[in-house]
Amino acid sequence: MVESVRWRRLRWRLRGAWQWPAFAVLTVGDALLVAWLPFQGEGGDPWGAALLAGFFNLLAIAVVAPFLGMALRRRRPDLPFMIARDYAGTALLVTIFAALLVGGLLHRSERAAQQNARVVSELAAREWLRDEEPRFAPITFVDTLELEPNRYRACAYIAADRDPICLFVNTDQHPPGLIRDTERLPNRR
Repeated sequence: MVESVRWRRLRWRLRGAWQWPAFAVLTVGDALLVAWLPFQGEGGDPWGAALLAGFFNLLAIAVVAPFLGMALRRRRPDLPFMIARDYAGTALLVTIFAALLVGGLLHRSERAAQQNARVVSELAAREWLRDEEPRFAPITFVDTLELEPNRYRACAYIAADRDPICLFVNTDQHPPGLIRDTERLPNRR
């Protein structure tokens, strides 16, 4: 009799013990999605994305999964509470992953437009400096900061000069509108 109870418990554990392996795999997947296919903004660093994904996945398992497990157990009283909670936790983890994937795919075109506008602003700043200020021709680096949608501050660094030459770039129009900034402070300040 003890042997049959062990086999039954083992069968339940094998069928219901997917929450923690799913947590490990989907937390890494969520972090990669947040970093490389963000649902908002331009993405983040992988460590911050891993912390964010781990926090939300733990919150879902610790807070929401027990309540969903109780609701599942009401519909299926034959399930042990631990198994119902594991099923609910795994379903929540998969739902979070799917929501991040759909959000990232929906935001993808907007992100591509932002990146394109950033490249246009850098090219416009380089062309303006080449045409208007030829003495600053050897541009080594252009740092672009998005001030608001389609409005950038592009700072060009010249090899011989420590302070950058900065321009405000409006990419709403064609060709982009450029206004020289009188401040020669870098964008990181």
